[in-house]
Amino acid sequence: MPTEADFSARLKVSRTALREAIKVLAAKGLVESRPKTGTRVRPRMDWNLLDPDVLAWQLAAGPVEGFVADLFELRQMIEPAAAAIAARRATPGEVRRIAQAFAAMEAAGNDSERWIDPDLRFHQAIIRATGNELLGPLGAMIETALMTSFRLSGANPEGPRHSLPLHSAILAAIRRHDGAAAAAAMQRLLAGAADDVRRALEAESMLVPPRRRVARRRPQIAHSNA
Repeated sequence: MPTEADFSARLKVSRTALREAIKVLAAKGLVESRPKTGTRVRPRMDWNLLDPDVLAWQLAAGPVEGFVADLFELRQMIEPAAAAIAARRATPGEVRRIAQAFAAMEAAGNDSERWIDPDLRFHQAIIRATGNELLGPLGAMIETALMTSFRLSGANPEGPRHSLPLHSAILAAIRRHDGAAAAAAMQRLLAGAADDVRRALEAESMLVPPRRRVARRRPQIAHSNA
């Protein structure tokens, strides 16, 4: 990266502000600063890709097809198992919170703006109902995936309401403590959402001029997979 003096002049910010920004990026694993060698971008494998800011920045720069595919693949690895564990461990209060989120989704109907918050609460309540504190940070990843889905909601003309039956099946399975059924319903729900997003990305790529499509690819940074 440029020297501190050059970079602050280019960005028209003070050196103090620039140093604080570099500290934030370093804490997220994106860059590293060393004496005499300056600040360098770290390899992508070292980035904290589940950090909420890093997730949001990647979406703002895309959405990138590979990133979105990885995001949904990770959800499909984690959330069905989480639903199964929640079915075994959820307390009455936790089941009630999942049910309240579902009821709010029903009330939202096909209003995507009203749907987002209860849908997010539904999935995060299931994660919390596992009782596994290490799963908590995945809430940001789930939120990013859901926001991606809604940004591309035009892919399904039925609107978000078409997914209510599978959300209902997940809730019913958790209520009756049927882990296998909860996992299966969650897997079907995520597979459908991933398909919707994939179709939307394909449709979008057909509408974007070739020159712009090149600009939307992941930036190549020396010695990294970015």
